[in-house]
Amino acid sequence: MSPITAPPPALAVRQAMPEWLPVLLGLLVMYLPTFYDLLNGGVWASEEQAHGPIILALSLWLIYRQWPAVMALGEHRGAVAGWLTLAVGLALYAIGRSQQILLAEIGSFIWVLVAVLLVKRGGTALRMLWFPFFFMLFMVPLPGALVDMLTMPMKMAVSYVTEHLLYLAGYPIARNGVMLQIGQYQLLVANACAGLQTLLTLEALGLFYLNVVRHTSPFRNITLALLIVPISFTANVIRVMVLTLVTYYFGDAVGQGFLHGFAGMVLFVTALLLILGVDSLLQLAVRKFKAPGAVSPGVPQ
Repeated sequence: MSPITAPPPALAVRQAMPEWLPVLLGLLVMYLPTFYDLLNGGVWASEEQAHGPIILALSLWLIYRQWPAVMALGEHRGAVAGWLTLAVGLALYAIGRSQQILLAEIGSFIWVLVAVLLVKRGGTALRMLWFPFFFMLFMVPLPGALVDMLTMPMKMAVSYVTEHLLYLAGYPIARNGVMLQIGQYQLLVANACAGLQTLLTLEALGLFYLNVVRHTSPFRNITLALLIVPISFTANVIRVMVLTLVTYYFGDAVGQGFLHGFAGMVLFVTALLLILGVDSLLQLAVRKFKAPGAVSPGVPQ
């Protein structure tokens, strides 16, 4: 007998349309204005929060990828927890939308999705899709006071490491707080270069990579997860160093254009390469650990 396999995601979505189309239309009516405002001059149009739509798209793709398994669970209507969660989500949406509190308005989107899933498919479906909902948290803007409080130490650390590395390389560089002086140019290490949101974006990139590759080795998963923080910090340092050197060799005008253009790509490519490199080293370590040990001298085989 051939094994029963789940339908591909595209087919599963088409089969679910009659049941889920009213829910989808309701979500679009509620949140299309929110996402339009975020993209049209809102926080997602800024350099610090430009990762928001990317996080949303990746989260929806993760849900889409696991949708056949969710649909296979069958209906599970009337979950009390789901209706209570929906009430909280709608209240957050009403408060956030009316009072322009982005933390509540965008956060309500996650609450409402979780509520719909609980009502329609129950807790088992939520456990299957816990990571996409957790991943969406990275698109929610944090309170400005918290961001300012945590960003300054990070910018100081990135500036300090950048100054010392370039000084050791022989460049005429000095630092005053988060201000770098190289040659006749001064550069301010801004929030977009080494701020909390940048670090969180790189954290999201690392967690997304872990979820997609799904290594079977607990050591490899845990170690890579712990190393995401230093990897993100290193990528920030490399970005600031590249920006500093571009300004030093080509002038302030080129450096400022580079900051708002290619520098962001440098950051993410660097972080991705570091993650892949560390993961490859961990793979070698796991293989070496699992390899049969060498036979001690004098011990018969």
